[in-house]
Amino acid sequence: MPESVKRKSIDSWRGIAIPRGQATNVFLPVSESYMGISLKIPIQIQRGEEDGPVVFITAALHGDELNGTGAVRELICDESLELKRGALILVPILNLLAFDRHSRYLPDRRDLNRFFPGSPSGSLTGRIARQIFNEIVRRSTIGIDLHTAAIRRTNYPNVRADMSNPKIRQLAIDFGTEVILSSQGPEGSLRREATRMEVPTIVMEGGEVWKVEPAIVATAVRGIKNILCSLDMIEGEIDRPEKQIVIETTKWVRADRGGFLQFHVQPGQLVEEGQPLATNNSLLGHEKSLMVAPFKGLILGMTTIPAISPGEPVCHVGKISTDAHVHELRGNRAEAESLEGKTVTDLASNVLVIERENED
Repeated sequence: MPESVKRKSIDSWRGIAIPRGQATNVFLPVSESYMGISLKIPIQIQRGEEDGPVVFITAALHGDELNGTGAVRELICDESLELKRGALILVPILNLLAFDRHSRYLPDRRDLNRFFPGSPSGSLTGRIARQIFNEIVRRSTIGIDLHTAAIRRTNYPNVRADMSNPKIRQLAIDFGTEVILSSQGPEGSLRREATRMEVPTIVMEGGEVWKVEPAIVATAVRGIKNILCSLDMIEGEIDRPEKQIVIETTKWVRADRGGFLQFHVQPGQLVEEGQPLATNNSLLGHEKSLMVAPFKGLILGMTTIPAISPGEPVCHVGKISTDAHVHELRGNRAEAESLEGKTVTDLASNVLVIERENED
């Protein structure tokens, strides 16, 4: 951690002792209501008997993204989860004000995930970001931030990580999603700014807003436990797909005209260059345009609403460089009872997929 930033101890939380070998519930005041009532983030801190890594796990940084909340709550309620060493800082709802509004944004219409490390004298969002950064990030050595797609979209589960950083690269691989997107994250995002403070942090993206989806929660919980195993914080073995791929290039395919979509693919589907993704029709059935895959790849995300305007995103395609990678991913999903195969099936239920007829 940079010399100007001193790490805080996990032994206490704002005057409350955090004993070893126990779970302690604490609260973090981040703001006040219009009536002057303190707004406090609920947090559980679990400690092992021995010193070790301190891992923060945050959810609902965007207040409408609840899959991560489901995963963190599952960890909190898991009586079999016993730390040998180190500590977990479990935060089921990071953005309380946005959560109360069922919204991505805070009441001042700002995105909390663009304001870290925050400012003690800034806007509402900047002040909340500063409290979170000072009290959670500065106590931690590793971070995992859980997200979903933005409103009216869904994402196939993937980890987003700066793969040029060796520590983060290992975290991303150990987490165990079959797809990893290599990126640093936006300026002001929690993972980018935490990493700058020498707290290596990754993001998992999966599913859609306002839902707790079983396959997404299972992927998140499995990934978190994988990392805890890799850090020798819990007993167990790492459980991840046999093959994982790193995607460096992605592209959103956007509509050129307004209309009503017929989808030809689903989240997580493997596609070939030129393969139909969606047909844009008029409400009376006249075909306006066909959107196709720009390259061989995987459907990372897509809109869940068929009504579309010019310029709006339809499918997010991640580029896969070789046929070997395609075969490897198909192998993951062919395994009996694989979580990857189940996830593709579950997410397919969010959109109506219609096979496009050949024009030969």
